[in-house]
Amino acid sequence: MLNVSCASSQKNDDPMTDKEKPKYTNELIHESSPYLLQHAHNPVNWVPWGTAAFEKAKAEDKLVLVSIGYSSCHWCHVMEHESFEDEAVAKIMNDHFVCIKVDREERPDVDQIYMNAVQLMTGSGGWPLNCFTLPDGRPVYGGTYFPKDQWTQVLQNLNYTYQKEKSKILEYADNLTQGVQQSELIEVKTNAVQFDREKLDEMMVNWKRGFDTIRGGNNRAPKFPMPNNYDFMMQYAWHTGDTAAMNHVDLTLHKMGFGGIYDQVGGGFSRYSVDTLWKVPHFEKMLYDNAQLVSLYSHAYQRTRQALYKDIVYQTLEWVYREMSTKDGAFYSALDADSEGEEGKFYVWSEQELKTILGADFDFAKNYYNVNSYGLWEGHYILIRSESDAAFATKQNLTIEQVREKVKSINQKLLIERDKRIRPGLDDKSLTSWNALMIIGFVDAYQAFGDELFLKGALMNAKWLVKNQFKKDNSLFHTYKNGERKIEGFLEDYCFTIEAFIKLYEVTFDETWIEKADALTQYTIAHFYDEKSGMFFFTSDLSTDLIARKMEISDNVIPSTNSTMAKVLFKLGTIKANEDYISKSKQMLSNVYDGMEAYGSAYSNWGMLAMNMTYPYYEVAITGGNWKQLNAELNTYYQPNKVLMGGEKGELPLIQGKFGKISTIFVCVNKACQMPVQEVPQALLQMKSN
Repeated sequence: MLNVSCASSQKNDDPMTDKEKPKYTNELIHESSPYLLQHAHNPVNWVPWGTAAFEKAKAEDKLVLVSIGYSSCHWCHVMEHESFEDEAVAKIMNDHFVCIKVDREERPDVDQIYMNAVQLMTGSGGWPLNCFTLPDGRPVYGGTYFPKDQWTQVLQNLNYTYQKEKSKILEYADNLTQGVQQSELIEVKTNAVQFDREKLDEMMVNWKRGFDTIRGGNNRAPKFPMPNNYDFMMQYAWHTGDTAAMNHVDLTLHKMGFGGIYDQVGGGFSRYSVDTLWKVPHFEKMLYDNAQLVSLYSHAYQRTRQALYKDIVYQTLEWVYREMSTKDGAFYSALDADSEGEEGKFYVWSEQELKTILGADFDFAKNYYNVNSYGLWEGHYILIRSESDAAFATKQNLTIEQVREKVKSINQKLLIERDKRIRPGLDDKSLTSWNALMIIGFVDAYQAFGDELFLKGALMNAKWLVKNQFKKDNSLFHTYKNGERKIEGFLEDYCFTIEAFIKLYEVTFDETWIEKADALTQYTIAHFYDEKSGMFFFTSDLSTDLIARKMEISDNVIPSTNSTMAKVLFKLGTIKANEDYISKSKQMLSNVYDGMEAYGSAYSNWGMLAMNMTYPYYEVAITGGNWKQLNAELNTYYQPNKVLMGGEKGELPLIQGKFGKISTIFVCVNKACQMPVQEVPQALLQMKSN
């Protein structure tokens, strides 16, 4: 569907015949978002988000439908096919409503508000998100996916109520809008909060009650990877020696890596598993998931040196280079779950296909990838593993090297054959925030493995961001496609780009990245910071087209923007000896501190900041001509509670007076340094967790 819609929106040098011309074309034809273009030939008179849509609703005294989704959303496609492509349904929508289509990835601010409204109304949310509003944008009714008959009934009932009992709708809209405006707002904690390790211990005790101790993850379905959660657990276990927590991390990473949620042939993870086994994925692949999972598996490799973790990082980054990268260094957003109208069709296999492609290797692949009742799904096979290469090699009376070579050969054959299939749709817009997360992933992989290709990928994308998404006043654009950059940046664009640039400094010691991170931080404080609460709004004070300014507090599949801002303020404040940044970070953590132990999954990023404030946080300066080799060696070890700085020269306060003829490592805490050393093992001995 995506490819057809995008093709029809391109400039046409070979005009279509009348038969080829779509019957309907609406205003979305002028948009760049793949999701909006998917709906450009619906019979619904869709319009993009903007003032004009609401002015039209006011002039015609109609309710507004704000319908939100994203290009790789399976149920968005289902509702489009059932309802939005149906002429009779479209007539009801066109006659009685102004219908706005929103790409949630382009406008996460709009999505936040109306998702919040629907959650207040129904207790749940998801996509497609359909929220009806007054002509001024205040919500009155909403839900997610509606079957066609139910959708038609909703449309008719709402229109009737608006025409006949408008006062009830207006009163409800007032109350609901107040709820949206007040929810998630944080009050400043005026009393000094003493951060302690017991809070983190209590968080972990409560969290463990929900562990799936057999298959990893939480003991429910669906299962999301939640990489930030496992980064927190890994750090916590490393600090405390909690073997149960650490074992759960490794169990989860193994089960995900073996499961159908991971693309065994081509690399990369799907968004979630619909079952408790990590077997059947919801097949879309998102850049943000894979960026964070590259970081997580890289950290796990630093700690364990397990080959599985390395394989996953390398194979996933090969997929990113192969399928998710532009020639100038940007990254695309997502791959659809569907191809040829079927979810997962691109990724699954029949037994006969595998026999034909693999020939003599089929029996090996059948055993390795469970081409049996375990791997069977809806008449086809999801390739899925159930044991390590070492265990499989023992059963097959082979060496591990023989197994790995055979698997590599099989995957190459299957990948070549799979590439002949009709591909899932590609969401080819590039988002500043998600690109920044991918920079972080590349840097974390570089630190773990020392592969210069990973650093090259990170630097190429960072330079692309600076060239294309930065404005002269250090503000950011949110989205980019085909040379067009648009939509003012949100807090997610700033906080993740700041984090990415700090990470780049830590591996290059090029202070340009720190200065860019600092300039972005100053802009963010000027335009997103709320003096009353000490927190940050998701939207800039220059944004005026929404009914509320929201604060994103809880961590989810992506860490919350406020927790990330708090972390980068602490880290950047440490690097630049900026006490105001550190003070703001502590205030933000104080604001959420009471109660965070009850729901660890929503406070994992905050929890990592709390660890940095309750355990020693090491300021490590590496100076002299051999700094790069020492830095690379140090980064092969798992040492999460540190920040790196140095080089052969530099202007940062904490490295002044530390340059000499001999390459030296200084390990410091709160600017107090231990005896300088020249070797990494000596420095590691000085960085004891407790």
